[in-house]
Amino acid sequence: MNFIEFNDVSFTYPADEGEVLPPVYDHFTGNIPGGFTSVIGPNGCGKSTFMLLASGRIQPANGKIYLLGQEINKLSEEKKNLLASVIYQNMEFESEDKVEQLLSFVYQNGALKANAKGIKGSDLFAEVVDTFELSSVMKHGLTQISKGENQRVLLAFSLLYGSASVFMDEPLFAMEDMQKKTALEYLRAYSMETKTPMFISMHELDLTRMFAEKVLLIHPDRNMSYGTVEEVMTNDELEKAYGIPASMLKHNETLTREELAEQVKLFGNK
Repeated sequence: MNFIEFNDVSFTYPADEGEVLPPVYDHFTGNIPGGFTSVIGPNGCGKSTFMLLASGRIQPANGKIYLLGQEINKLSEEKKNLLASVIYQNMEFESEDKVEQLLSFVYQNGALKANAKGIKGSDLFAEVVDTFELSSVMKHGLTQISKGENQRVLLAFSLLYGSASVFMDEPLFAMEDMQKKTALEYLRAYSMETKTPMFISMHELDLTRMFAEKVLLIHPDRNMSYGTVEEVMTNDELEKAYGIPASMLKHNETLTREELAEQVKLFGNK
């Protein structure tokens, strides 16, 4: 059984009055296996939309989407949450609750019912708090923590709830480099040990090369390449998707918008 199945799916975001937007997906059909998968591709290629559709957080205009064999948009909100946790891009908490209260509530009331072993020890809760370096903020209010701390809380949240799968949209960008690597190492180990499919979008391709079990590369025309790092992240595939030389991609986050546009122009004229 495939993890994700799209069958003739079309989706377009609502437009302002007088505006006509092109569809993000237009009669798209495809099947994707599970595993610890990094979703990559240039800005605007549809990574976020793909994960929101797959997890049932937005609904297609037509077509059917199956997640773990279940038609996701026919499920109640509670069943959707149990089937898939989602960390949205730039997601933040507005609650005044303490970090410890939130994580305890999630752990007790999610699928795990506060009863799960970690992958290294007997207590998942303690293991997650330690791995994501949350001990120092457990007594802090959710609105009092930094962006990087908030992202680490969200990672803990997604594991402690115990959904059958997890989708994460740029969940690491505010963390320090070592924290990113520690988080990805643990998430990959957790995914593989517990057989929990995880899809995570990241701009930093070096992290994908280091930690991804599988890679889903989405092109601007919505064509997709899926496979191992070695199969998907070839220079040819990356250059087709991003429109710039592969040698530049590891630096593209530090380029200004004008510099990147100039490089794309030069590459296109070759």
